[in-house]
Amino acid sequence: MSKQAFHAIVAGVGGGTGRSVACRFARNYPVVLLARRPESFNDVVAEIQKSGGKALGVVADITDPASVTSAFETIKKEMPGSRLAAAIYNVNSGFARKPFLELKREDLDTSLDGTVRGGFSFAQAALPLLLESVPDSPYPPSLIFTGATASIKASANFATFAAGKFALRALTQSLAREFGPKGVHIAHAIIDGFIDTPRVRELMKDVDALDEKMIKPDAIAESYWALHTQHRSALTQELDLRPFTETF
Repeated sequence: MSKQAFHAIVAGVGGGTGRSVACRFARNYPVVLLARRPESFNDVVAEIQKSGGKALGVVADITDPASVTSAFETIKKEMPGSRLAAAIYNVNSGFARKPFLELKREDLDTSLDGTVRGGFSFAQAALPLLLESVPDSPYPPSLIFTGATASIKASANFATFAAGKFALRALTQSLAREFGPKGVHIAHAIIDGFIDTPRVRELMKDVDALDEKMIKPDAIAESYWALHTQHRSALTQELDLRPFTETF
């Protein structure tokens, strides 16, 4: 079956990792870009289409289960006959960098909504479609989640951010053990370092040798593509990425 009979979905598309992942997967599949605001994906859709790929932007609030369901219904309507080969959850929940006693319950809810609750809804919508693709997909149908340093190391003043990322990591482990034997590749990528985006460059403009201390979004995207194309006899459940200068 042709790869064009399959598509990929990227939830959480902006100017960094989401854009790079969408562009990388668009070399092989039509891609669907999910974000809360059209301005987050419009430029990426145009970039992919200009390069000869196919892309569809869909507005979705990943923290709202009804919005996720509606988005997947839109995809089905707009891409009839196309099946899901890969789904990437790259939603940025933001983080409150505060001393613990200054945090509010709303800070915790924001983190949990954008990480584990959103990931839960996205997975429940994507997994039935990935299971349907198992017999014919050119590579193991894949569900990939973006994690962070906080997924495994909770630093001071990042209590709520780490709580969400820890929970998302646990979710991926459970899903891998349930759906891996059924043919779906569940992977969690720990992005252990600063990602090279204009916003991060501005925040770190006074740091020496800045280029060597950030992870390139295109390099992350290549690693995600490598995860998707792994043979099912040698699948990676968790991958960690960091620049060569990072201490860990």
